[in-house]
Amino acid sequence: MCTGHHLHWLLYQAPIEYNIFMTNTIKPQTLKGFRDFLPIEKRKRDFLTKKVIEVFEQFGFEPLETPTLEPADLLLGKYGTEADKLVYTFEDKGDRKIGLRYDQTVPTARVLVQYQNILPKYFRRYQIQNVFRAEKPQKGRFREFTQCDIDIFGSISPLADAEIMATTYFSFKAIGYPKINLAINDRQTLFQYLKPYETKSVSIFSLIQTIDKLEKLGREKIIEELTKKGLDKKKAEEALVSIMSADPTDNLKKIIDYSVSLGVPKDNIIFSPTLARGLDYYTGMIFEVMLPGYEVGSCGGGGRYDKLIEQLGGVSIPAVGIAFGFDRMVEAADFFKLIPIENLGSQILITVFSEELTEDSLKLVKLLRKNNIKTEVFPSIDKLDKQLKYADRKGILYVVIVGPEEKEKNVIKLKNMKTGEQEELSQNKLLQFLISNCSN
Repeated sequence: MCTGHHLHWLLYQAPIEYNIFMTNTIKPQTLKGFRDFLPIEKRKRDFLTKKVIEVFEQFGFEPLETPTLEPADLLLGKYGTEADKLVYTFEDKGDRKIGLRYDQTVPTARVLVQYQNILPKYFRRYQIQNVFRAEKPQKGRFREFTQCDIDIFGSISPLADAEIMATTYFSFKAIGYPKINLAINDRQTLFQYLKPYETKSVSIFSLIQTIDKLEKLGREKIIEELTKKGLDKKKAEEALVSIMSADPTDNLKKIIDYSVSLGVPKDNIIFSPTLARGLDYYTGMIFEVMLPGYEVGSCGGGGRYDKLIEQLGGVSIPAVGIAFGFDRMVEAADFFKLIPIENLGSQILITVFSEELTEDSLKLVKLLRKNNIKTEVFPSIDKLDKQLKYADRKGILYVVIVGPEEKEKNVIKLKNMKTGEQEELSQNKLLQFLISNCSN
C-alpha cells in the first residue's frame, strides 16, 4: 500500500463539517504540542498496542485505567523541582486546584492506596493512556503523548525487577526492532559515588539530574552545568570521574543474572553508571531502552520506587516498573519499516452497481466478513470507475465486482488494484482465494 494512496485518501475523506470553519474566524488547527491521528497513523499505533498487550498478558500483567485529572497536590512534589514545572495545573469551576496526568506511576500509586484491600498483594498491572507535560515541543517530544506502563507492586525481590526487564525486552522484540539494548544502573550507586560532592547549594538530587544528561550533552557541558549550579569546577570534574568508575552493585548483578535466565540476551544488558533517570522517586534499579540505529533517544525508562506509595498514603508498598515512550516506539517502527501497513485496513471492497444487484453485493459482504476477512462495501450506488478510484485512494488491495455481466455468467470478478490484473471466479473459488490471502 503506497504512501501516495494514503495521502490522497486522507485528503479525500476530509469531513464536510470542515466548511463551518471557513465561514467564521476560527482557524481549524490543533494546539501546539498536541496532535490528531488520522486513520493510517492510528492503525500504526493500534498495531504496536496489540503487540505489546499480547506480551503483557503473557507475562501475567492486568489492565488498569485512571482519570485524566487528579488533585494537584497528589501530583506535585513527587517528580522533583524541575519536573514539577512541567505539570499542567489549574483551578476548576469549584475553585479546586487540579492537574493533568503527568505520568501513570503517581496515579497508580494512588490506586494502590485507595484499593489496598481489594487488589492482590503482588499486583502487576499494565496501563496505556495519554499523559501531559507543559514543555517546549520538539522532534520526538509533545505536550500530550501516550505512555505504556508495566509495574509489579508488593515485592522487594530482584525477581520482580528481572520480570520487568524481561517483559520490556520481549515487548520490544515482538514488534521486531533489529536490536534492543537495556541500559541499567542503580540509584544507590549514584548516591554512593556522588554524595561526597554534595554541597549546601547543590543537592545530591540536583547532581543526579545533571549527570543524567551526560550522554545527551557531553562531558564539557555537564561540568559547565554543575559549575553554574554552584559546584567548584575541580569538584565537578572529580564527581564525573568518580561516577564513571563505578561498578555494578551486588543487587544489580543479581537482577541481570535473573533477566538472562528469563531469556534476555546478556549482551543486550549494558551497565551504565551515569544513567540517573531524573525523577526523584527512584530508590534502586533504574534502566532505559535504547534502539541502536534509531538515535532520537531512549524509548522507555523505569526502575524501582519503593517509597512513593508510602509518601502518598502512609502504606508501605514497594514497586518496580517502566514507562515505554510509545510515540518514539511508533516512530522507530516506522523508521525500521516494521509495520505492515497493507494489512491493517480494509483489504476488500465490494462494489455496488444498482438497486437490483445490491442484495447480491451485501450477501457477499456477509460471507467474507463471516470468514474473518476485512471487507468494505461501497456505501452508495455509483459508476464503477468511481468505486475503483475510491479503493485506490484508500489503498485497498482487492476489488470484488458484482455487475450485471457477472450476474448473468454466475461469476464474480476480482481485481488486484496493485497489479491491475483481474479474473473471473466462482463464489467458492473467490472465498478460498481470499481466505488464503486476506484472512486476519
